[in-house]
Order: sequence, then C-alpha cells, then structure tokens
Amino acid sequence: MRTRFHENLDQLAAQLQAMCQRDRTAIATATNALLRADLELAEQAIDICRDLDTQRDHCEHGAVTLLALQAPVAGELRQVVTAIQLVGDLARMGVLSEHIANIARRRHPDCAIPESVQPIVARMGAAAIAMATSAVAVLGSGDPGDAAALDSQDDTMDRLHHDLMAAVLGEDWADGTTTAVDLTLLGRYYERFADHAVQVGRRTIFMATGELPDDWPSPGGE
Repeated sequence: MRTRFHENLDQLAAQLQAMCQRDRTAIATATNALLRADLELAEQAIDICRDLDTQRDHCEHGAVTLLALQAPVAGELRQVVTAIQLVGDLARMGVLSEHIANIARRRHPDCAIPESVQPIVARMGAAAIAMATSAVAVLGSGDPGDAAALDSQDDTMDRLHHDLMAAVLGEDWADGTTTAVDLTLLGRYYERFADHAVQVGRRTIFMATGELPDDWPSPGGE
C-alpha cells in the first residue's frame, strides 16, 4: 500500500512539472505573438492555456484523492498539501499568459507594443521564460537552493516593470492612452507571472525542508 502511495506521489510531482513546462510554452508563445503581432501564435497560446485547465483538474483530483484515501502524515502530508497550493500558482501562470495573448489578438493586425518600448517588453518576456524554465527545473530536482534563487531572478522582472512604467508615464509619451493602458496591463501580467514563479520556489523550499521560505538563506547570503 505504501509503495503504491509513493508511486502516486511521484506521479503527482511529474504532473506538476509537466504543468509548469506548459506554462513556459504558453508565456513564450504569448510573448512571440505580442511582439510579432501574430494572430496564429496568439491563438496557439490561448489553446495551450486552456489545456492547462485540464491539467489543473487532473492534479487537483490526484492530490485530493491522496488526502482522502491514503491519510498521509508528516512529510508526506506536507508534500500533498503543498502540491495543491502549487497547482493554484501554476494555473494562475497560465491565466496570465492567456491575458497577454488576448491583448495580442485584440490589437491584431496592429502590434500592441510601440517600437519605443519593444526592447523592454521583449526583455520582460525573456525574464518570464527564464523564470518558468527555472521553476520547471526546481520542481524536478526539489533543490531548495535553486528554489531560493528564483527570488533574485524576480528582481530583474521588477526592474523591467519599473522601466516600462517610467516610459509609459513619461512626459514624452506619444503613443496614446489605449496603448498606455495595454502596456500597464501587460506589465502587471508579466510581473504577476514572475511572482507566481517565485511562489513555486518558496513552496518547494517548504515541501523539501519543512522550513518557512523566509528562514531559508538566499543565494550568496550567510
């Protein structure tokens, strides 16, 4: 019985990693659609995000079944409960990717991103993809050190978000109110995507060590 239980735990962990990989694909596809004003890519990203709903349902069902039928205790209970929390973060990352793709679709055939800020948005997209890539690796390894490193990656996103808002709110902004609204939303979507990736790391730390993430030393710290 316990062997089967641990096999189910491993299966749940693999499902979470696969879900995060789909998040990475979704944000990459949505970003490309946005920067290229590509309607087909936008539709692909939206389809990927809707597939994530099915993955979320499977993961939640698997985790709740383990709680209900296997009565996990101690570290096993922590692993299952954390998995349920992770599903929420991973699902939200998909929703945010879909929001980005929807802006690209809504503005097609025009590009939602003016040339003046395309480099910033491109870097935000790259930062989101990098964080999703790291989150996939962390879910695979369960390494708390790598998980803590996601916090420092988030600093890059925060700086880019600040740069984008400074450009939109600057006195020399000349691309109109509608574009400014789109960019404000996009900045928030990318920032929140990164925040949920950080949460993946923080939850992994707790799952692996039983320690609160704030008590875990940051990379390069004492």
